Amino acid sequence: MPCDSVPRVPIQGGRNKSAMSGFSINLGVVKQGHSRVRLAAAAKDLDLPEAEWPGEVQAELDVERNGEKLTLRGLASAAARLECVRCLRPFEHPFEVELTVYADRSGSSRRDEQDDLERDHMMKFHDGRQLDLGDETREALLIEFPITPRCSEDCKGLCPRCGADLNQGPCGCSAQS
Repeated sequence: MPCDSVPRVPIQGGRNKSAMSGFSINLGVVKQGHSRVRLAAAAKDLDLPEAEWPGEVQAELDVERNGEKLTLRGLASAAARLECVRCLRPFEHPFEVELTVYADRSGSSRRDEQDDLERDHMMKFHDGRQLDLGDETREALLIEFPITPRCSEDCKGLCPRCGADLNQGPCGCSAQS
């Protein structure tokens, strides 16, 4: 199916008061078959710390709907404010992560089976009206969060003697070594 013929669902999320996380899909507007959904919300609405995630989280997802079953695939993006472990300068790091979610209507299987599937992150269950993707999106972003963030691969860091930023040039004490 050409991309132009795929029905688009309007951007959702943001200030939607009925949304659980600010990153929910109104299932009433998602038609059977294939469509595309765009979501946008402040990072704080996904319980990401505002100091580290100052902007908006966005996602564009392809949705395949068959009855109450949904398969969502696409990309989520955001930018985090990090501190370089070498030079201690703050920098902004863009994230673009894959997001894949399988969902079905709650009550379609036994409750203990549903609990097991949700706990193992294999299936998400919805009430037929809203599908909240906040937890999955937050988790996908946090998994990609670097343990030792660097402003660049060639960051020279700080002088161990005087603390000068070696990215700015050589320090006075390193010439005396």
